[in-house]
Amino acid sequence: MSPARRRQCIDHAVMKFGVSERLACRVLGQHRSTQRKVPRGRLDDAALTADIVELATRYGRYGYRRITALLQEAGWLVNRKRVERIWRQEGLKVPLRQPKRGRLWLNDGSCIRLRPQYPNHVWSYDFVEDRTHNGRKFRMLNVIDEFTRECIAIRIDRKLKSTDVIDVLSDLFILRGVPGHVRSDNGPEFVAKAVREWITAVGAKTAFIEPGSPWENGYCESFNARLRDELLNGELFYSLAEARIIIEGWRQHYNTRRPHSSLGYRPPAPNAVLWPAAPTQPAAPATSNVAGKPTMH
Repeated sequence: MSPARRRQCIDHAVMKFGVSERLACRVLGQHRSTQRKVPRGRLDDAALTADIVELATRYGRYGYRRITALLQEAGWLVNRKRVERIWRQEGLKVPLRQPKRGRLWLNDGSCIRLRPQYPNHVWSYDFVEDRTHNGRKFRMLNVIDEFTRECIAIRIDRKLKSTDVIDVLSDLFILRGVPGHVRSDNGPEFVAKAVREWITAVGAKTAFIEPGSPWENGYCESFNARLRDELLNGELFYSLAEARIIIEGWRQHYNTRRPHSSLGYRPPAPNAVLWPAAPTQPAAPATSNVAGKPTMH
């Protein structure tokens, strides 16, 4: 029971049952001085509460930990416990479900992973599917850097084939350099011979996961879950063009603003943070970690 609640109980007991304040405090284990101390709130409580409510309204799928990180980024000197107190006081919570709205291991169960050691070491990509308001499907090809957790591209179209995968990767290789490894699913889009031969020809290595083992591509699966929970489940797209604009805007927000729990509640690619240059030759070859899921947010 909180001290404030105990004070209320003591006052109620004194008024209703006529017992002394000393006795009521002794029964409830509350020091008598607490009955005379007037609680004083902080002068900035109202402004902080308004900012918390505004951020919670804007980012409906964020909990108080991410809201704390955003407040600190905005200049508030506030810790997680104070934000949590105001969060609960205002009755805020992350809803389990949101209505869509319009806008006006190996097969034996073990897991063998190639762990990313520096930026541009391991990229991974996967498909996500959604529908526009008329029920027509569209697909997203998501490409992430597993070390920095940055989403480096999302390609959106009604259908995506192996040629589309090559087109996206070729643009990224030109802009960002050739990664050491490219991890992907073992589905028909990914095992296309043309994709494998092209990736090998440009100097990268492929790392396919075992069929039926999505946890082996945990970084990309985790990103897909965040994309669906924070955007797709709450948006109603009226056209493919609208979907492209909104999803690209969310990708930019994810990379530069959204606090990432596995990065100490910093965004994957803030302008102020520069990763050290990746070594041309790693000091030691990448090792595999057997059994255990990858760290996910």
